[in-house]
Amino acid sequence: MSIAVYIFVMAGVTYLIRMIPFAFFRKKIKSKFFRSFLYYIPYAVLSAMTIPAIFYSTGSVITSVAGTVVAVVLAYLDLPLIAVALAASGTAFLAGLFC
Repeated sequence: MSIAVYIFVMAGVTYLIRMIPFAFFRKKIKSKFFRSFLYYIPYAVLSAMTIPAIFYSTGSVITSVAGTVVAVVLAYLDLPLIAVALAASGTAFLAGLFC
């Protein structure tokens, strides 16, 4: 019973988050500041969810930092996402073996 309530609440919240901008902003947003603010919101939210998960996932800060450094460097070099993910995971695993 309670799982159904949780699902309905989550569905309602998700719907409201997506519906409210359409209800309030019927015309095109002309403010450059506000448009740029809205443009960067997904990146900020994704970072806020991902960064803590990176550092708490392995249980060791050393392995997390090693994997993150490798991921950032490889992403900066424009390698494919699968290569970045595999290299970062492998680095974190190897760092865990030696630390």
